[in-house]
Amino acid sequence: MLDINYIRENLEKVKKSIEARKADLDLDRILDLDDKRRDLIGRIDQKRAERNTSSKAKPDQFQLEYLQHLKSELEGLEPRLKEIEDEFEKSMLMVPNILLDEVPIGDATKNKIIRKSGEVPNFSFKPKDHIELGKLLDIIDFERGVKVSGFRGYFLKNEGAMLQLAILNYALDHLVNKGYQLVIPPVINRGFALLGSGQFPWGEEDTYKVGEDEYLVGTGEVPLMALHANETFSVDELPKKYVAFSPCFRTEIGSYGKDTKGLYRVHEFYKVEQVVLCENDEQQSLGFFEELQGNSEEILQELGLPYQVVVLSSEDMGKKAALTYDIETWMPSREGYGETHSNSIVLDFQTRRLKIKYRDKDGQIKFCHALNNTAIASPRILIALLENFQAEDGSVKIPEILQKYTNFSEIRPK
Repeated sequence: MLDINYIRENLEKVKKSIEARKADLDLDRILDLDDKRRDLIGRIDQKRAERNTSSKAKPDQFQLEYLQHLKSELEGLEPRLKEIEDEFEKSMLMVPNILLDEVPIGDATKNKIIRKSGEVPNFSFKPKDHIELGKLLDIIDFERGVKVSGFRGYFLKNEGAMLQLAILNYALDHLVNKGYQLVIPPVINRGFALLGSGQFPWGEEDTYKVGEDEYLVGTGEVPLMALHANETFSVDELPKKYVAFSPCFRTEIGSYGKDTKGLYRVHEFYKVEQVVLCENDEQQSLGFFEELQGNSEEILQELGLPYQVVVLSSEDMGKKAALTYDIETWMPSREGYGETHSNSIVLDFQTRRLKIKYRDKDGQIKFCHALNNTAIASPRILIALLENFQAEDGSVKIPEILQKYTNFSEIRPK
């Protein structure tokens, strides 16, 4: 959420961000609501002050009539203020974050590739996709997955299940060794956590609701951000650097008809997520942004997977982010790169909603900055691992870095 005073002081910048994102939002209406809200607050405060002053003295008939008059006026003004504030607050939740200068303006065709790493494999045979490999190696069962779970269901088994655990544990070890605090968060979260983290109101259709105010989260970022809601740190307690392991759940309603086969787009998966809370300083945030990006790229480099880094355009990035880099990993069956990681700098957009603050060295209270990054998500990363490291007979070599977790170096056809 942006601060209304910031919006007023940076009106053109905010308008440009809204236009660049193609957001359906009437900013002039929000400013008008704020004007009415401020006017009503001023009038109500004045009436309450007059009532309090008049009620202190022993009232005569005139004062009694005047107090009744003030009561009637307040009874008319207070419901109107609530009505205005409800619309104002609901509208403010729809205002997207500002865009940093690096963001390309336009739709997904304006996404910008800024670097590539690794060599794309040049097979001397026709490579199999992960669906065929999964069946050949007896490590993925889609048919029974659909029978049990429905559309997009799957079973990982045998070496496939062990490979998933290996990649997740490797990523966790990699980040814990860098000083990130390990957390296994709850994945059934109350509505305030999704609203505060910026998943709502935009991502409600993609979220499973399991109670009156309980939801299954689509990323560990949500509970990690809500972890410190309504808390104030001292500046010496920052930064907070977390790595979370959690199952994730998404309805994928917004992706109807896309990637309907295989592991690329599923309803439930596992993710290792990085979250950082730091001081309200853009340069410091950018420094952590590069750190998080480096962590994810190191994981892919140690796995030996080819990838490219993409700066997302204004229309392709999430509404809460000020800047997002995606990592796309080479997937032979797609004859191209597929998204596997996302790294976002959010500034104080989430922390303002969640009231996560700190006291700086001068004693001033400020909202923290927040960042989030996908260290690894599985089973999507299994597509890249299986397809890139396959041999002609369908066997798959395991990256050396994972072998101490799997206790095998190869998966062979059954």
